[in-house]
Amino acid sequence: MADRIVLNTISYHGHGAIENIVPELTARGYKKAFVCSDPDLIKFGVTKKVTDLLDAAGFAYSVFSDIKPNPTIQNVQDGVAAFQASGADCMVTIGGGSSMDTAKAIGIIANNPEFADVRSLEGVAPTKKHAVFTIAVPTTAGTAAEVTINYVITDVEKKRKFVCVDTNDIPEVAVVDPDMMASMPKGLTAATGMDALTHAIEGYITKGHCVISDMFHLEAIRLISQNLRGAVQNTPEGREGMALGQYIAGMGFSNVGLGVVHSMAHGLSALYDTPHGVACAIILPTGLMYNKAAAGARYRAIGKAMGVPGIDAMTEDEAADATIAAVKQLSQDVGIPANLNGILKEEDIQFLSESAFADACCPGNPRDTSVEEIANLYRSLL
Repeated sequence: MADRIVLNTISYHGHGAIENIVPELTARGYKKAFVCSDPDLIKFGVTKKVTDLLDAAGFAYSVFSDIKPNPTIQNVQDGVAAFQASGADCMVTIGGGSSMDTAKAIGIIANNPEFADVRSLEGVAPTKKHAVFTIAVPTTAGTAAEVTINYVITDVEKKRKFVCVDTNDIPEVAVVDPDMMASMPKGLTAATGMDALTHAIEGYITKGHCVISDMFHLEAIRLISQNLRGAVQNTPEGREGMALGQYIAGMGFSNVGLGVVHSMAHGLSALYDTPHGVACAIILPTGLMYNKAAAGARYRAIGKAMGVPGIDAMTEDEAADATIAAVKQLSQDVGIPANLNGILKEEDIQFLSESAFADACCPGNPRDTSVEEIANLYRSLL
């Protein structure tokens, strides 16, 4: 079976990259942008960095900001209605995964109205048309939603998140400017950075990995390990390294899938509104221990990319343990909690385990699992 790689048509990277937004829109003949961004980014002037460029060029736009940290079906439905009423012919989404996931769903439904029932997009939906032309501008270094074919929506009624996978949803243009990430607080920087590391590591050990995705993931692990601590301290080098590292991780995992860490984390966000990156970071070491029997031979390369000293001379088992220890240390250094105490409730474990087992990320896990085994993993984190 052939390996498939789907990426943006164009991407820009580095300081000042946002200067390319207006030229990309005008070169294609677009007339009005639907700017999708979250309320906090508008409040603190981050979105304004882009809308100022639109204003200076006299490019028309309307702003949609009815977006929650874990976007809901209602957010998407409201966004579709707002897009249709706006008269816009393109989209610019500014923010983290929440803004971009909302924009992806809006853009898909706008051009594929037969999927107006947002739940119908779960899994691999057979949409026929590409989403509305979109330029994606990340403000966090973690989700890589600007380069992925995935988005995640929360079903409030059923208390679960569902993953949508669609090659038609990828933004045509990604603008990855570390200056857009400079205002992120330490906690968010740490959480989104650990989400990016989880993407890279799970993508490297997933069942679907391939030579090209391996290349992306190992480089992403190296960049994230070298730069996350600095990014949390808001150093320019750290911000730039994380902006690139998280994007490269997205180039990989979007095409080959993830695993049980993400499937477990989705449930925590849906039920408790736990920040996704925090959930991933807490679960990742436990997930690595669980998958050691199936994927431990690949851990040495992960540890080497993380800079674990002397790893080449270690046995396979020693190298795997040293790699897991390095992941734990990085998580601890950036202030991530060590367990789910105060988050997870025993009475919710069965529901969470069933949700995680049904999650679209679960089949990619290198070790075949079960509801019972996932429940044991949750309990081990209490």
